[in-house]
Amino acid sequence: MPEETMIPEESPYQILTLSNSNGMKMTVTNLGARVMTLLVPNKNGELIDVVLGFDTPLEYLTSPEPFFGTAVGRYGNRIAKGKFDLNGQTYSLALNNGANSLHGGPGGFHNVIWKIEEADDSHIVFTYLSKDGEEGFPGNLNVKMTYFLTEDNEFKITYEAETDKATPVNLTHHSFFNLDGAGSGDVLDQELQLKASKYTPVDSTLIPLGTNEPVAGTPFDFTKSKPIGQDINKDNQQLKFGGGFDHNWVLDKEQQGALELAATAYSPNSGIEMEVYTTEPGIQFYAGNFLDGTAIGKGGVTYEYRSAFCLETQHFPDSPNQPNFPSTILEPGDQYEQTCIYKFGIK
Repeated sequence: MPEETMIPEESPYQILTLSNSNGMKMTVTNLGARVMTLLVPNKNGELIDVVLGFDTPLEYLTSPEPFFGTAVGRYGNRIAKGKFDLNGQTYSLALNNGANSLHGGPGGFHNVIWKIEEADDSHIVFTYLSKDGEEGFPGNLNVKMTYFLTEDNEFKITYEAETDKATPVNLTHHSFFNLDGAGSGDVLDQELQLKASKYTPVDSTLIPLGTNEPVAGTPFDFTKSKPIGQDINKDNQQLKFGGGFDHNWVLDKEQQGALELAATAYSPNSGIEMEVYTTEPGIQFYAGNFLDGTAIGKGGVTYEYRSAFCLETQHFPDSPNQPNFPSTILEPGDQYEQTCIYKFGIK
């Protein structure tokens, strides 16, 4: 068994620690299957914690930012007006993002207690039964999610799910990364490359318009590595809608469903490089535009404006209402499968 942090017996929360022989360590709680810390060696061999979060599980429940480090479901990203039609029936979801449903609703997978089926120093198997009608979604959805910390310095996530009734499923992971260390300032000098020549523009409520538009000639062009802050304040309507980058990129997949490189982030300061691999068709890049200094994180550090970025591997936002997007409907008898890897190294 991995090292377990002692918390009061009456508490439902557990904290487990994974580690590898290279010095990497990751602490995870069963509340939302959240990554609380992720310690990665920098260019000087020092371990730094590259994810935002809190010292205790309870703090996540009262945070002004509810998604630090969490598993996201039943539907990652937004569903317009919290409604969709499926097999002749209209479903209404819990709203938690203005008029829209975001990341499964207020009672989504980020706020549930996941069952720990097995664990050792290198992996944890989580399961959760999302019951028919939870947050408005149809069907009993059985989810199995495994976190690995590999000897190749990979944080790897495999997702599996089955349902007894047709339902949208779009699972993802929502760590807030800062490759200079959590609470070390903004990420605007950190560099990003996305393997994506198109993205999905949005309306003022961040719901996709239903089209895939070229990134060429726009601030959304990350086909070559560039600082996150280079174009983030350009005069651009899409940037105004998101308060910066908070959009879905359409990945240039060589083979749909294959595990391929999607993104590379790099900090010139720490020397840490993070590669993101996914089987999914899209990736949401969010540059911490809604962080505002109200969240006081680990060690009493304030999480300021744009002090982290997220790279959420996913199907596209609002897909149940967008016939041109790849389908997110899981049918009974079918198996949902997805893999995501965050791989760390020194450049």
